[in-house]
Amino acid sequence: MTLKQTALHALHQQLGASFTDFGGWDMPLKYSNDLEEHRAVRSTAGLFDLSHMGEFRVTGPDAAAFLDYALLSNMSILKVGKAKYSLLLTEEGGVIDDLITYRLGEEEFLVIPNASNVETDYQAMSARTAGFDVELVNESEQTSLVAVQGPASEAILLDMEPSDAQAIRDLGYYAAVPLSLGGIQVLLARTGYTGEDGFEIYVPNEQAAALWELAASKGQAHGAIPAGLAARDSLRLEAGMPLYGHELGLDISPFESGLGKLVEIALTKKSADFVGRQALTAQAEQTPDRALVGLKAQAKRPARAGSKLVDENGAEVGEITSGIPSPTLGYPIALALVRSDLAQLGETVQVDIRGKVASFDIVETPFYQRAK
Repeated sequence: MTLKQTALHALHQQLGASFTDFGGWDMPLKYSNDLEEHRAVRSTAGLFDLSHMGEFRVTGPDAAAFLDYALLSNMSILKVGKAKYSLLLTEEGGVIDDLITYRLGEEEFLVIPNASNVETDYQAMSARTAGFDVELVNESEQTSLVAVQGPASEAILLDMEPSDAQAIRDLGYYAAVPLSLGGIQVLLARTGYTGEDGFEIYVPNEQAAALWELAASKGQAHGAIPAGLAARDSLRLEAGMPLYGHELGLDISPFESGLGKLVEIALTKKSADFVGRQALTAQAEQTPDRALVGLKAQAKRPARAGSKLVDENGAEVGEITSGIPSPTLGYPIALALVRSDLAQLGETVQVDIRGKVASFDIVETPFYQRAK
């Protein structure tokens, strides 16, 4: 299969990036050293190409009502300029994808699906448009996404010749504003997947390279460097953020993946019907079989996704969904789905790492939180 390439692929090659297949895209894994890239985001800033992510534009008189039905969360109460994290569910309550939705106008929204799920999400959402006066357009192939993440991100954006500097200063978390940077029209969002302050910038493919070069040149004075998917993954795991296909999936209920509160809000505060409501109502009355927990290693051996949690008799009681040696914290951390009766803070669980058992303590997540 021929991998897709973002509009910035040639630039990444010039920067000496190592590439990996992610969701059918040939994406930069790292540029020189993924640990340095991780630490740059924690201390100054990192520059990411996230153009593999999808973009669906939803417009029309029934745009809000359609999203209320198609997604878990209540989008009709979302204010213009704000964003909300939500789930796209099956009738059985399985998670097709987790996504962010921006309200750009009274009758206009931008929905951001994960790269590997773009076609699946588009088909699922298209099937739900019946009866709604709405237009759903997949703009993923025409849109690039550049992220500037880290403590210096706002200062970098302010140096990028914005048309409205105050709008950047005033932009809250999970909010977006259209403006121009260096004469390039963009949608600027204060969102991210790293646990740091940061921005995600949506731009047409034709202007992606100019935007990247502007961010890189202005970011250099602030210590910003390009960062790849390896750093993005370690950063999101330290911040306790789920990754579809690991902590989320069709066979993992929202209650198991720690998103029960999101479901409870929808079930109690959302009057509109939505796909999956009946199944989730039934699930809410039961204790889930599994729970997602954070793990901290007692020793130095990291557990990777797929490693099994075992009891004293060697019987499987859970599975690691994501695991790394944390660059920031200095010890291995992991997320795991474990049998609910064992998912207690402070408890110790055993993980089979390539035939040898290692002890991990169940701890609170996120593992890392930036200073406010």
